[in-house]
Amino acid sequence: MENIQTTKTQNFFRILLGLFMIMAAFGHFTFQRADFQAQVPNWVPLDKDLVVILSGIVEITLGLSMLFLTRYKVYVGIALAVFYVLIFPGNIAQYLNKTPAFGLDTDQARLIRLFFQPVLIFLALWSTGAIEYLRKKL
Repeated sequence: MENIQTTKTQNFFRILLGLFMIMAAFGHFTFQRADFQAQVPNWVPLDKDLVVILSGIVEITLGLSMLFLTRYKVYVGIALAVFYVLIFPGNIAQYLNKTPAFGLDTDQARLIRLFFQPVLIFLALWSTGAIEYLRKKL
């Protein structure tokens, strides 16, 4: 794999996202567990607690990978961006079902949150050099 050079700013955001994912995973297993369960759409055919535990495992894996698998950072960034896309229906379900969780107890707050998911997707791709890598491949 071609090594994509990233700037100090990109590295800062990659590390920040990694820490964010580890903290989110910690929340999946502890104090935010009920909030995360509330986000699981009703159409998901699995137990909501199982989904929260499994997604927490994925989050801690991605977070640690963002921090330590720098040789594979492009692939990790793509994987994290895909993960953010996959969990977006939960954010949409929270808005449509008017589910209060994470302190989002108004429609406006839940709607505003929807606009942050594309930002996270972009940051995952940009901070790891994945945008440049994909641009060269296309």
